[in-house]
Amino acid sequence: MVVATLAGMLLGILFFGGLWFTVKKTFTTKIPALWIFGSFMLRIGIALAGFYFIGSGNWKKMLGSLVGFIIARFVVIHFTKSIDQKKMQLKKEVTNET
Repeated sequence: MVVATLAGMLLGILFFGGLWFTVKKTFTTKIPALWIFGSFMLRIGIALAGFYFIGSGNWKKMLGSLVGFIIARFVVIHFTKSIDQKKMQLKKEVTNET
């Protein structure tokens, strides 16, 4: 059960970290729709395949991996929020110096 939860957390980190990266990338790319669609298909494919192999017909493993996936959502939100805040603080410092 612990292994399934940790594997679910890894899937969640890949899924939500990939989502954060995609959103950041769409602001600088010439074809944002391709990035959004491609990232969505890749992230969903990895997540579904991961849940399929982790669960392997056992509802307890599936539930554990889902719990890990949800925990990873909050972990990624916490870390990406702090990264974004640090970048905003650096931008404010640079604009105040000039």
